[in-house]
Amino acid sequence: MSDNDGSASIVLAGQSTIAEWQEDFYRTVHRHPELGHQEVKTAAAVAAALRRFGFEVQEKIGSTGVIGILQNGDGPVVLMRADMDALPVEEATGLPYASADRATDGDGNDVPVMHACGHDAHVACLLGAARLLSEKPAAWHGTYIALFQPAEELADGAEVMLKGGLATMIPRPDVALAQHMLPIPAGRVGTRAGTFLSSGDSMRVTVSGRGSHGSMPQLSVDPVVLASTIVVRLQGIVAREITPGEFAVLTVGRIAGGSKSNIISDHAVLELNIRTFSETTRTTIVKAIHRIVEGECATSGSPMRPRFELYDHYPVTENDPDATARVADAFARYFDDRAFTIDRQSASEDFSEIPNTLGVPYTYWGVGCIDADLYAKAEAAGSVSTDIPSNHSPNFAPALEPTLQTGTAAAVVAALAWLGDNY
Repeated sequence: MSDNDGSASIVLAGQSTIAEWQEDFYRTVHRHPELGHQEVKTAAAVAAALRRFGFEVQEKIGSTGVIGILQNGDGPVVLMRADMDALPVEEATGLPYASADRATDGDGNDVPVMHACGHDAHVACLLGAARLLSEKPAAWHGTYIALFQPAEELADGAEVMLKGGLATMIPRPDVALAQHMLPIPAGRVGTRAGTFLSSGDSMRVTVSGRGSHGSMPQLSVDPVVLASTIVVRLQGIVAREITPGEFAVLTVGRIAGGSKSNIISDHAVLELNIRTFSETTRTTIVKAIHRIVEGECATSGSPMRPRFELYDHYPVTENDPDATARVADAFARYFDDRAFTIDRQSASEDFSEIPNTLGVPYTYWGVGCIDADLYAKAEAAGSVSTDIPSNHSPNFAPALEPTLQTGTAAAVVAALAWLGDNY
């Protein structure tokens, strides 16, 4: 850390005094995760903490969204966002604060629930930053907005907050900030100007057949066989229709058809996931899916045309170059060699819906959360892909420290790149 980071040094000097509270808060949220638009207890705890820190708080924005506004004289307005929702995953970490909770999802299914993507850490880090900034008002000036968003995993949390009137509830930000825990060594922070996260789309495809007894296949149009041929044909889209070197992912995540071994069903359902960095590539893939499915249905004699449903759309996360350069410079001075330029990520996010709608620049960065020694051993053995759990894994378990400390510091340092007295 260099000597010219006066504001950051003053604000972050109090990190050790909040560590016990912050870690306890994190463990509680991790132990009791909540699915998207169900983050009632998490949101209430966040709102209560913000009020204790002196923030003006508004709750239930859209569904369970929370915003806290801390005004500290004239100056820039900085918005920092954290997502709050968990996933329908059964935790296998073995942690003493592991989740054993269950919930009813949007389709009415009873499911296990786990913070398998680090959103609990996002909440704890933003609350930590909010507390530290509130305790050192002499070190900065302007307005800090702490935004806690529901339902990122459902791809509509940002949209729901915007439809709930978010833009009328806050002063217009000069910049919007966000971060995400990633399976890289804890203590590191990575920024990237321009395209950082891919767009993401899910598609549900329903193909029709003609049902029959399993012993009389000649009387049927078997939708399971039809769906299987479609799965195989879809593998050729990225391999043979996308320019080599252009990023694209097409995954068939679910295939369902039939109810019993001796019954040929009358339909089957495929659920696909598409990731791209380019709208042109996205359009090419979507058109190719339609063409292949339509063609296979016709070839199989399907009695009805297939049905297509696009849902859970995530936009490309395109970091503003100037805002990113400003944050990257602040990180380099505070974190030294722990700050780096991160590669593009194939994951997707809905955060950018907020700054895009508000018409403000934004930057979004990655924070490492895997024990550094564990990661180094796996890297030396060439086993990172097998030994290091990724986001959405039932074994995803961020190292409590220095993850929370680093994520909190990153949130503070980035905000002070606009609000600090040395800017």
